Amino acid sequence: MLDEKRVREDTPGCRSDSGLVFLDSAGSSLPPAIVVDTVVGHLRREAEIGGYRAANERLDDLAAVKTAIGALINADPGAIALSDSATRSWADFFYSVPLGPGDRVLISGSDYASNAIAAIQRARATGATVEQIPNDGSGQLDLDAMAELVDERVELVSLLHAPTNGGLVNPAAEATRIAHSVGALVLLDACQSAGQIPIDVAELDVDALSVTGRKWLRGPRGTGFLYVRPELAASMEPQRLDLHSAEWTGPDDYRLAPDASRFEFWECDVAARLGLGAAVRYLLDLGPEDVYAAIGARAEYLRKALPEIGGVTVRDNGVRHSGIVSFTVDGCTATEVRDRLAAQNITVTVSFASSTLLDMTARGLDSVVRASPHCFVSFEELDRFVAAVAAL
Repeated sequence: MLDEKRVREDTPGCRSDSGLVFLDSAGSSLPPAIVVDTVVGHLRREAEIGGYRAANERLDDLAAVKTAIGALINADPGAIALSDSATRSWADFFYSVPLGPGDRVLISGSDYASNAIAAIQRARATGATVEQIPNDGSGQLDLDAMAELVDERVELVSLLHAPTNGGLVNPAAEATRIAHSVGALVLLDACQSAGQIPIDVAELDVDALSVTGRKWLRGPRGTGFLYVRPELAASMEPQRLDLHSAEWTGPDDYRLAPDASRFEFWECDVAARLGLGAAVRYLLDLGPEDVYAAIGARAEYLRKALPEIGGVTVRDNGVRHSGIVSFTVDGCTATEVRDRLAAQNITVTVSFASSTLLDMTARGLDSVVRASPHCFVSFEELDRFVAAVAAL
């Protein structure tokens, strides 16, 4: 069982007497103290001796970041490339998949705007097509429809594990099996799932997976990682290279790095990457399953409490749910709800239709309020939030 007292004591944002109710871990979560101390400590060391020397002192610790991530998602460290965001990770893999006229790219109905924009751009440039996988009656991926949709012309399937605008969790492993049946690659966007629901890349069997550090993992902003299936990590050529991702071996030749580090650049925020490692190790130390259960319990608490308020509608789709709870309030725009709650030191955010255009348009929604409680949020704070929504 999760030590909730410890988690709150370890979270600086929970220590003050400000009365903050923080419900935006789907945006950028509150980091534990060990993450803050790690980042700030390294920045101070850089100020003392310079960035290069400070980094050289931490080479083993930097390597351990991938080891910790590998332990969390059941991957070999060599299959992991560190980056500055989930978007960067996703795009680095996506733009490295060869596409040509007649090739097909499938995207999820709840796919994120950045992914969809990139897919449309590449389709225009290469002559490929972009098509949506239909949703079923619950709002999740329609696996039967997907099985009818795929053929040997499908080169890549972009799957969204958990969308940004609600508590849906898509059946990623089942969809991956369908994609692989026709030889398609699968790129799973786990931006909103890593750190709050179990991820085992061996069980999911995806070809690549993109993750951010700042959300449910509680790492620093400007961090993320890409997992690439080992055989692909040793065979794909990224669209962009530098002297870290490849070695200059002759006047007109180079040799790619042997593993997923070929998707990395040499220059990076060392302090932030060390902070990401600290965040992942903290999660491993707490016990990921206990953290996932605590997040799920808090989200379900809100899914039961909010509909009891007149005029409040929970907008979450799907059969299996994540820690994101989306809702609307009659007579108030989502932005008004966010701002009026902020005036009471309650932090939620708004998800606009432009972020998940296909899904929100299909449901006739222009925006939803998004509450995303992490394990450090107390049930007393959830009650305060519910009462504040009721008072609207």
